[in-house]
Amino acid sequence: MDKKIIIGTRGSDLALWQANFVKDKLAEINIQAELKIIKTQGDSILNLRLDKLEGKGFFTQELEEKLLTGEIDLAVHSHKDLPTKNPDGLVIAAVSHREDASELILILKDCVDTSKKLSIKHNGVVGTSSNRRQAQLLSVRPDLEIENLRGNVPTRIQKLRDEDYDAIVIARAGVTRLGLDLSEFHQEVIEPNAEMVPSPAQGVLAIQIKEDNKELFKILQHINDAAVAEVIAVERKVLNLFDGGCHAPLGCYCQKNDGIFEVWTSKANEAIEFPDRFYIEAKTTEGLAEKIVAKFDIANRKFPAKVFISRELSESSYFAKSLAKNNIELEARSLIRTVPTFNKLDSYIFRNLDWIFFSSKNGIEYFFALEPILPKDIKFGVIGRGSEDALKQMGKTVDFVGESNDTAEIAQDFAAIANGQHILFPSAKESLRTIQKGLSAETKIIDLAVYETILEDNITPTFADVLVFTSPSNVEAYFADNLLDPGQKIVALGKATGNKFDEMSVPYLLPASPDEMGLAEVVFGIDV
Repeated sequence: MDKKIIIGTRGSDLALWQANFVKDKLAEINIQAELKIIKTQGDSILNLRLDKLEGKGFFTQELEEKLLTGEIDLAVHSHKDLPTKNPDGLVIAAVSHREDASELILILKDCVDTSKKLSIKHNGVVGTSSNRRQAQLLSVRPDLEIENLRGNVPTRIQKLRDEDYDAIVIARAGVTRLGLDLSEFHQEVIEPNAEMVPSPAQGVLAIQIKEDNKELFKILQHINDAAVAEVIAVERKVLNLFDGGCHAPLGCYCQKNDGIFEVWTSKANEAIEFPDRFYIEAKTTEGLAEKIVAKFDIANRKFPAKVFISRELSESSYFAKSLAKNNIELEARSLIRTVPTFNKLDSYIFRNLDWIFFSSKNGIEYFFALEPILPKDIKFGVIGRGSEDALKQMGKTVDFVGESNDTAEIAQDFAAIANGQHILFPSAKESLRTIQKGLSAETKIIDLAVYETILEDNITPTFADVLVFTSPSNVEAYFADNLLDPGQKIVALGKATGNKFDEMSVPYLLPASPDEMGLAEVVFGIDV
């Protein structure tokens, strides 16, 4: 292309970074470009909540008009700001790599309470204008007060600095791109498959041009990330099928892992409603978005009438609330009991200790009941977000969280950072020791059986549609006296629990994550 390309962009720091990123990418393939700043309605209207603007073209309309009139050759957008349908005559010609799609919670340091989920103090005031973020925040922290937050990224951060809020939620991608120093705040990163599923296409840039500009389209294929385009197409189609013009709090995140597409979706009808969550795996994207949307067609689905779980739960537990949302009866009772193995710790076991690793909440409870006096620099590792929360309630910072269903995979990840060190494992008597087996011979391992599991006798059967088993011991206890009824479906929490059903040749479902949120996702997907 002989002429210099004109790139249209908004004038915020982040928009200019994004436009310059594309300009530099074009320069790498010897295409010269210059920027033209264009102000949009979204930059001018600051009295509306952001969720009333997103997906309606408030941040894109003026740029698109300039494209159609030929005043600019291409426009750079945050892909999540685009409506799901291009205006007639325009097309998305390329997308960027995906920056981290995580959400970032910034908290004033005197408003931090690490014993709480997300580390925000009780009844804290959180700034966000996204219904999606609000619904998901309140699902795990209903005590929080949500207040409207508008402005570009530096403006939002300054409002937190001015103490208009106790905490704010922003996309991590913008902070990363701007290289901002946020050391004055406490930071909590929320991974895309955790408590806050991101907006469709979050972290991706969209390059938009006129549809008939075939020469420029061909050039832009040299900077297009086809792998990113493939996964965000699923997210954007889900948004489109839900009617992207609505204000429903919707999060959708797709990733490709070893040839398998994994998709997390969160949706509610309004910001104050508890959201439904669904997880699905597929070998192809064909029909994938349609399958996801069909699961949220609650009026035309038949949910299980009753779910049994082999663990006592409070009404405030995430899993209990997820079932209550869809009028599913919950039967929660443990089939085992635990007892401490001793009542005093010898201080010598803490000498030269680097890590303490917990594989269960029971291990945490029984260990800290012994009132250990720990080295100040000790690090903690856990399996699952449930154990992470339990440890945080003890006032401890968690340095490693294994979120895979396969403890062998967790062992491999933990070994990468802990091999060769001194590690204490408070656990159940006769535990499987999967993590320990994955560590190197040079690693100093101390096994500490802090409790013992005892199976209950004469377990009465459950007639629930879905049976959730939370440990191998619970499986042993139940099936010592009972058989499955025809039609009953099994959910196993964690691979070790699933292995018990493999031995029995009983089919089961395995949540994407070994915690209550993973259980909520898998049960929501069950039809009876």
